[in-house]
Amino acid sequence: MTATVAIYLFPDVEVLDFAGPYEVFTTASRVARKLDPAAAEPFSVMTVAREPGPVRARAGLRVIADATFDRLLPPDVLLIPGGVVTVELQSVEVIDWLRSVAGSARLTASVCTGAFLLARAGLLEGRACTTHWEDAADLRAMFPGLDVREGRRWVDEGAVVTSAGISAGIDMSLHLVARLAGRELALATARQMEVDWHEDGATPTMAATGAAPASGAPAPATA
Repeated sequence: MTATVAIYLFPDVEVLDFAGPYEVFTTASRVARKLDPAAAEPFSVMTVAREPGPVRARAGLRVIADATFDRLLPPDVLLIPGGVVTVELQSVEVIDWLRSVAGSARLTASVCTGAFLLARAGLLEGRACTTHWEDAADLRAMFPGLDVREGRRWVDEGAVVTSAGISAGIDMSLHLVARLAGRELALATARQMEVDWHEDGATPTMAATGAAPASGAPAPATA
């Protein structure tokens, strides 16, 4: 059975936050075809934006999503990347859409500051979660009821999985491949991508190793 994966694109989205998971899931399908040409592809991946037209990602990359809010069929997996999410947090349309789609999805995942959007939609209440080390304090401050875990690459709470920044989203996506299509495929995908997969999600992040933010750190929810 093929699982559909929808990745949300928005202005100032972090490029590797969406491109890393996109590469993981599409590579997993390519590797699966090599392992068993007769089997169904495990993943079908698409991007979705609020409206048609190019989306300008962080640092200026322009991308065009495959679907828009009103044309997206319910996915099995909804993935929310990070980036500068301040405007998204204030959009009732975005939060209502996220809550609705997550309600019918098999699982919902976030990378980096995408966790702020999941929290705003009420999807992290009563669950442990993580985000980029630089934004963990802001996530706690904005949503005091959350159990924010630092020093984690990703946190799996069943229907909701959150990850730390950028490369941690690749680790989490490999974990989701293992959950949905088997560990053997996840290992083969990591090998194909030449990724040193932190399979247990416990490798300390920069925050846990004592690294301090650089001067001129970004405003909350921008990492």
